[in-house]
Amino acid sequence: MSRVSGAEVNLVSGEGCFVEDDGGRRYLDASAGLWYCNVGHGRREIADAVHRQMTSLAAYQTFDVFANPPALALAERVAALAPVDGDAVVFFTNGGSDAVDTAGKIVRRYWSLRGRPERTTVVARGGAYHGMNAYGTSLAGIEANAAGWGPLVREVVHVPAHDVGAVAELFEQRGSTIGAFIGEPVIGAGGVHPPVDDYWPQIADLCREHDVLLIADEVVTGFGRLGRWFASQRFGVTPDLVLTAKGITSGYLPLGAVLCGERVRQTMWAGDAGPFRHGYTYSGHPSACAAAMANLDIIEREGLVERVGALEPVLEAALAPLSAHPLVAEVRSAGLLAAVELDAEALRQRPGLVDDVVRDAREAGVLVRGLIGRSLQISPPFVITETEIAQIAAALRAALDAAADRRPAGAEAR
Repeated sequence: MSRVSGAEVNLVSGEGCFVEDDGGRRYLDASAGLWYCNVGHGRREIADAVHRQMTSLAAYQTFDVFANPPALALAERVAALAPVDGDAVVFFTNGGSDAVDTAGKIVRRYWSLRGRPERTTVVARGGAYHGMNAYGTSLAGIEANAAGWGPLVREVVHVPAHDVGAVAELFEQRGSTIGAFIGEPVIGAGGVHPPVDDYWPQIADLCREHDVLLIADEVVTGFGRLGRWFASQRFGVTPDLVLTAKGITSGYLPLGAVLCGERVRQTMWAGDAGPFRHGYTYSGHPSACAAAMANLDIIEREGLVERVGALEPVLEAALAPLSAHPLVAEVRSAGLLAAVELDAEALRQRPGLVDDVVRDAREAGVLVRGLIGRSLQISPPFVITETEIAQIAAALRAALDAAADRRPAGAEAR
């Protein structure tokens, strides 16, 4: 925090894939904010929809019998898109971290109603990011995000990120106490790691075999980021719970949701199930839901999910040559989601190298983020053009070259 004070980049406006600071300098937003601005900045349609809603009913809670038209309409719309079995139901949250905590409590409530209250353990993957609330911090497979807090939710077990065999062994040993398996279809903040071949279908098979709920954390990948409405569809799995946020409003207002499939719905909506004593002041916030409806209108009207599929090979081809740079170990991508991982020896010699490259890219007019001190995040808005994708690649090349020119004395190129 001490490093930021007095050194802020103060952003004041945005349009399309660009944002502008208070000095009038424009930057290409190659990370779409924090993975979320799918439809681009400055979409007047969303602002107008929120204005109309705020002049009629800006906010009201959805506890007990209360609802509002935007929340009901959005719930129906998202449920129809949900990659789950049967008729989905939707629990609205304030964002992705709340969606993770809500899912954790749904798992416990579900198994309690099923007469198996001992099934409280949630299995998560190494390298995972699942938000910053208590459940998410405990589920974190990113060591730095979990360090220093102590145990928050104890009933969590981690497995290696791509090791199906480790999951099978764990389920055999402790299946009677495991309530759910949670994973990002593509590991995001942990460095943008797509799954190995057939990983998700095998995990889904194990969950069915051992009667374990499957939770897909699609906070980053939901609503088109991988060229499908949900990444679960791309990888051929049908989760019991799907967690969403970010792209549901393109970040114009905070909103998240837990999408529940038929299995969970039947148990928790049964006449003898009683109330689900959980919720947030702003669950189903009418203005946030109005923003989401307008955002989904844009995605559908402009064919942005299909556009991501068309631009996927363009982004991959533009970034691929960076893998030959002496400071780069690997380039990974899926959809409009990519990471440039820096060389381990270069990072050992210069622990601040990622920050240097991020800063140099910003000086070149492109905003990217560092991930876990090793990688650069690229996740542009869906409205990006091929020319702008080339601009991202050129800026990263320039930033890497600038960083290489500042190589510490005595260091040798890889």
